[in-house]
Amino acid sequence: MPPGTGLLGRAVECDELDRAVRVVRDGGHHQVLVVRGEAGIGKSTLLDYISTRAQGFRVARVAGVESEMELAFAGLHQLCAPMLGALEKLPVPQQDALSIAFGLSVGVPPDRFLVGLALLSLLAEVAEEQPLLCLVDDAQWLDPTSAQLLAFAARRLLAERITIVIAVRDSAGGDQFGGLRQLVVSSLNNKDANALLDTSITGTVDDTVRRRILGEAGGNPLALIEFPLGLTPADIAGGFGLPLVVPLAGRIEQGFLERLRALSGDANSLLLIAAADPTGDVPLLWRAAALLGLASDAAIEAKSTGLIEFNGRVWFRHPLVRSAVYRAALPEERRRVHQALADCTDPTRDPDRRAWHGAHAAIGPDEAVAIELDRSADRAQARGGLAAAAAFLERATMLTPDPVRRAQRGLAAARVMREIGSLDAALQLLDTVDDGPSDPLHEAHVERLRGQVAFDQRRPGDATLLLLDAASRLETLDARASRETYLEALGASMWADDFEGVSGAQAVAEAARGAPPSADVSNAVDVVIEALAMRVTDGYVAAAPAMVRALEAVRALLRSDEGAHWLWLAGNRAGGLLAFEVWDFEARRELALRQVQLARATGELVQLQFALNFLGNTLVLAGELTEAAVVIEEDRLIGVAIGNMHIAAYSALAVNAWCGGDESTVRSTERSLKEVAENGRGRVLMFATYAMAVLYNGLGQYDDACDAAWRLFQRDPLGFGPTVLPELVEAASRSGNTERLQSAVGWLSERSQATPTDWVLGTFAYARALASDGDVAEIAYVEAIERLERSTVRVHLARAQLAYGEWLRRRGRRIDARLQLRAAHEMLSTMGVELFAERARRELLATGEKVRKRSIERRDDLTAQEAQIARLASEGLTNPEIGSQLFISARTVEWHLRKVFTKLGVTSRKELQAALTGGQSAG
Repeated sequence: MPPGTGLLGRAVECDELDRAVRVVRDGGHHQVLVVRGEAGIGKSTLLDYISTRAQGFRVARVAGVESEMELAFAGLHQLCAPMLGALEKLPVPQQDALSIAFGLSVGVPPDRFLVGLALLSLLAEVAEEQPLLCLVDDAQWLDPTSAQLLAFAARRLLAERITIVIAVRDSAGGDQFGGLRQLVVSSLNNKDANALLDTSITGTVDDTVRRRILGEAGGNPLALIEFPLGLTPADIAGGFGLPLVVPLAGRIEQGFLERLRALSGDANSLLLIAAADPTGDVPLLWRAAALLGLASDAAIEAKSTGLIEFNGRVWFRHPLVRSAVYRAALPEERRRVHQALADCTDPTRDPDRRAWHGAHAAIGPDEAVAIELDRSADRAQARGGLAAAAAFLERATMLTPDPVRRAQRGLAAARVMREIGSLDAALQLLDTVDDGPSDPLHEAHVERLRGQVAFDQRRPGDATLLLLDAASRLETLDARASRETYLEALGASMWADDFEGVSGAQAVAEAARGAPPSADVSNAVDVVIEALAMRVTDGYVAAAPAMVRALEAVRALLRSDEGAHWLWLAGNRAGGLLAFEVWDFEARRELALRQVQLARATGELVQLQFALNFLGNTLVLAGELTEAAVVIEEDRLIGVAIGNMHIAAYSALAVNAWCGGDESTVRSTERSLKEVAENGRGRVLMFATYAMAVLYNGLGQYDDACDAAWRLFQRDPLGFGPTVLPELVEAASRSGNTERLQSAVGWLSERSQATPTDWVLGTFAYARALASDGDVAEIAYVEAIERLERSTVRVHLARAQLAYGEWLRRRGRRIDARLQLRAAHEMLSTMGVELFAERARRELLATGEKVRKRSIERRDDLTAQEAQIARLASEGLTNPEIGSQLFISARTVEWHLRKVFTKLGVTSRKELQAALTGGQSAG
């Protein structure tokens, strides 16, 4: 027992908690600890312990409540309410985001992650005045949005004087807190369990009874305290009245109930009111009690149990008391109490909670209540609370008496569930509303949503079939929706291609082209369908003009006020794919950034995952590998937060291949790529194959690189030409495979005539240079470099300079070679493309140039986040502006910059630019 704590068997846990406070108090950085354990194991007691040890800290405490899980931002509001005086110190966009999320003002629904950044900034701002301790109890019962954003903020803390301790029941999920430091609270050992039992029982206990209590409690402290309180003297002396063996939480709740059985009906009703309303609002409690006609002394009687307090707020001794009271009540008793609470809740100040109580009070289907829930869903969406909107809509669905309206509400709820990433829940809800009256239009939309969810879950084969069927059904019912669904089916079919088998895109393309167009001739969807379907059925040259027109139509649509509605058109199933097909990198980058912006603004987390992958892949080609790595990590964290890891981070495959590194890193990347190649399918397998070609070219294993690139090239998958062709032409040239090299040159010749952008013309020139010699080769190298410089595809520009420098050195032109090799080495090193940078360094050494690494080595010491912060600071961004871009606090930016200054040997931001671009000097 830690001295003075009264906590038996918790010395290790108390030491961990003491450290979490001590480190922050002594000037160290943030501490985050997730306390896990079964119900009654002592998590709440440990939170009480640390709150008493946090002298000098400001303490903020919040507890999740099961019945409040559907109310958006309820947990965050409870945590932040005492801190809102510091709200005005935040940047205006963050102020607005929190104000709208908490219902303090109205406006455009805030980006979910802007709310997360605002939370982080608010906590950091409060912690500037004094260290802050945030205690979160029963986190498994926080509303999903609060849980996600709390985890988001916890992962982005670094230099702040903040300690966060989160208690979560280990059997109740809480996966959003995975990856944070864990403290598992286990059962008490036999000695400590006996000692704790002795504190709960007075007098002699029969040994058989003691063994049975200890056995049933299983070392659970709350069970050891509560079990004996329900025993009679005869039981303790050896009677047979001990409770039956039931699950632990049930046993503990049963112990609480035994103590409540002696209370009057009015006292029990008062406890039920308190259990049904998680706000802890004492005046509301008294109003509801008066409405139900409860006796004035019911509160005194309830308080005498020691299980509830009314000091400013309603407090239960333990969350299990609340659940025990609520679950023990008869359904009609619960409905009566919820109706009283609904009647006593101000419809102007808190209409959503009133609607929620009204929903729980409903005896059966009730359209009036369903309408109120619909309105609450609208308000939740206006605050950015999509999870709450889904919950309101789901409940409204169940209360809708009209079967047709019920099906419509169920479909609407499922759509919102899909937007927030609750994919399995969306499918389950669709199953519940499938038994309604036959309605062909509704059934087609349900089928479409099933197909969309299948694609989100990375089941593109299933998605293709479902979407194609839905599109066909919709042809005569909703032409516009039919065309959109055909496009979704076409995009899914491209991801479903099994790479080694027959593509399903051909069949979908033919069906889409044969379907009637929508009445809206300006509809960009029709233009995109025609372009992509023609590319599949008629080939590149025939489709090129249509693809250029379609790309411009998508860009215009995404720039418009309706851009959010067409979010899905931006990415790799339409706009992004078209941009690659016509070799327009600037359009690709614009669409990637726009898709991320729109996905953040709408809070559609699954779409944001797709968007981040799209952006990450684009940043790789731009040579911004550090930024790509940060984007990919954000995608991973979102997947953890919403429990949706179906979306493969295919951009990560490319980043790992380009970055290279030491031998162990390279071989680890090689193993992971081979694993994907063995187990992956469709487009993910294509990305792995492309990444293998990059890696093997970097390693100089040109036969392997050529084989990988050739497999992908033969399939001619849409959107892969600009990435795989540079790998194929280099690998084929280096390995002496003239036939494959000439095939690639011919392929590029066709593209360069059909869509003559600087990107494709530069790549074509690069291929001609590798396939030629003498003056012809040199002219082609110079053209390739000039055109690729204008295209901003920096990784391939650097590769062209490297190849030209190697060509010059082999011809004895060392001085000319050095110019190209220096430029290539500088670019590749700055980008972090280590394998190719090392190749450039070896070539420079071969020209007789001494290569010093001093500035490169210092940059290599920077972490990915430090490098990104240094670049943004060198471009003139302030700390808050950098924090907003990277979703970290301004204090953390400042902390990182101090480390950057030390590593680079600079003392100001003015010196950063020179330090970052100084490159490698020659000697």
